[in-house]
Amino acid sequence: MRSNTMAAGTVAELSDSLLNGRNRYQFLATFLVNISPFVYGIGIGWMSPVMRALQTPDSPLSFEVFVEEVSWIGSLIGIGSLAGNILAGFLQDRIGRKPILLALAVPNMCFWLLSYFAQSVEYLYIARFFAGITGGAGYVVLPMFVSEISDAKVRGRLGSILLLSVNIGILVGYILSTNVDYYLAPFFVLPLPICYFISNLFLPETPFHLINKGKFGAAEKSFRYYKNIREDDKSSMLEFEDIKLKLTKERTLNVKGLHYKDFVAPPALKAYAIATVLIFATEFTGTFCFASYMSDVFALSHTTLDIGMCTIIIGVIQIVGTYTTTLICDRFGRKILLLISSLGCGICLAAFGSFTYFAERYDLSSVGWMPLLLLSLDVFVCNIGLVGVLFVVLVEVMPAKIRSVAVSAFVIVLSITVFVSLKIFPLCMQYWGISITMWSSSLVAFVAFVFFLFFLEETKGKSMLDP
Repeated sequence: MRSNTMAAGTVAELSDSLLNGRNRYQFLATFLVNISPFVYGIGIGWMSPVMRALQTPDSPLSFEVFVEEVSWIGSLIGIGSLAGNILAGFLQDRIGRKPILLALAVPNMCFWLLSYFAQSVEYLYIARFFAGITGGAGYVVLPMFVSEISDAKVRGRLGSILLLSVNIGILVGYILSTNVDYYLAPFFVLPLPICYFISNLFLPETPFHLINKGKFGAAEKSFRYYKNIREDDKSSMLEFEDIKLKLTKERTLNVKGLHYKDFVAPPALKAYAIATVLIFATEFTGTFCFASYMSDVFALSHTTLDIGMCTIIIGVIQIVGTYTTTLICDRFGRKILLLISSLGCGICLAAFGSFTYFAERYDLSSVGWMPLLLLSLDVFVCNIGLVGVLFVVLVEVMPAKIRSVAVSAFVIVLSITVFVSLKIFPLCMQYWGISITMWSSSLVAFVAFVFFLFFLEETKGKSMLDP
């Protein structure tokens, strides 16, 4: 027993352990702020089977919903996300990261209240819009918050917890919709955003933002908290003084603000290209669409397995994939994960499309488990790279001077692609068929693989102050 305790203590004190003295409050803060994306994920996962149920005679609601309306219910989360992106991007440098983090609880609760009181399809439209605001604002402010409180050695793992939280929430949502009555589900979930708000009241603002606002005393306290440094430990504060000096000097040299030349410099243009390919690869390989329309995908896949069981298994695979990212992201780097992810995704989607093509022409019921296997592999490889390190890479590739503005802008691009992909995905499956839809997504993944192979540079260990 004593040797086990000593071993646990040794692991906790490793310099890159999330539980050592230096990192534990960074991990705690990251855990607390990720309650919001967890609840957001529950809404996504819960709505996926619900949208299919709304189109059947056994609909839990009193009104009928058609395919075109389902595509709007699914895609309006993208419009809400766009609104959240713009609001958070505009406000985060003005009022700080923390107020926006606290505000995420409000639209989160609105989603569940509107879903509960829905009297027509318009209620569900507005509910999904509010859910999108939560996700969109969170996708802007959470990566910035986590990157600004984290040490470089653990930043990749802490940053990847965002998508892990969403995926855990999606799985909980799948299970909730399968086992709990439509009108009971909101009562299980609504306490979570309230707990999120209360717990995050006690977190300090990030030291980076406080320094930029000239609040050096508060910034020092924040730095000491997140790095777990005692007040009498003067030597450990040299890092803070270095950060303060660099940020203050940068602010002094740029009193007039950013110049358009900062946004068209070669490093910036290269970062834009990487961010664009990364976002398009993540969304148009169908990763987020699968989470929203998982039940419909399996219904068209000619599987002989229970659709509800398949959906829950995929939810588990998503979690395993993003959790794997948190374990290996800072060890092997971002580029290798994106290469494995995009290539594996392309192969799996091509195979999935081929299976459904032949299943429409021949009896493949003897291998009716194949769609679950192929989609499980696809979801796993997507989540270890394209999904798992999306926001980590998006923050790290941007030059420090334009990072806040550029990341906000590209999260807006992400929201637009979310809306477009969610709007067209059910329509593509209806008019093109599932096989052509999957082959098209496969092509996007292969193009992304080639781009990452030749143009993406590793960002592991990059300082947040590097140009």
